[in-house]
Amino acid sequence: MLSEKIYSLRRKSGLSQEQLAEKIGVSRQAISKWEGGLSTPELDKLKALCECFQITIDELTENKTTSASGGPAAQERSPAPRQAGESKTGVCLCIIGAVCLILFGILTLTRPSAVDQIDQSSMVTLNGTGILIALFALLMILGITLIFRKK
Repeated sequence: MLSEKIYSLRRKSGLSQEQLAEKIGVSRQAISKWEGGLSTPELDKLKALCECFQITIDELTENKTTSASGGPAAQERSPAPRQAGESKTGVCLCIIGAVCLILFGILTLTRPSAVDQIDQSSMVTLNGTGILIALFALLMILGITLIFRKK
């Protein structure tokens, strides 16, 4: 994150917020807001930060860790929390859909009269059992889509 990167580069350079602010021509409060993630520097200030820390804008704005000399070391490769959550949601939807289909199949075999009641209560042209099967299959497809969606 940019705020964390500015903070770590400033600390590694041994500069206070006040000293960095003087070097790039902004207030100490601006540095504090940037490091706190409350605001982001404009392009000309990003360039000034890069000159001060002797790095490129890409190195400043990308999610890379820096070595003690200020250069890039290794890019962080942890998945975004949202993507991990989507995968878990997808697995849950697949499991729910599969369990519902299995239970519906068992119900169909053990109590055909219950399936007839579902069919009779449906007001849609497609009978009630078809709607349930389609709904459960849709849950599974949605789950698979969330699991295999490009990250």
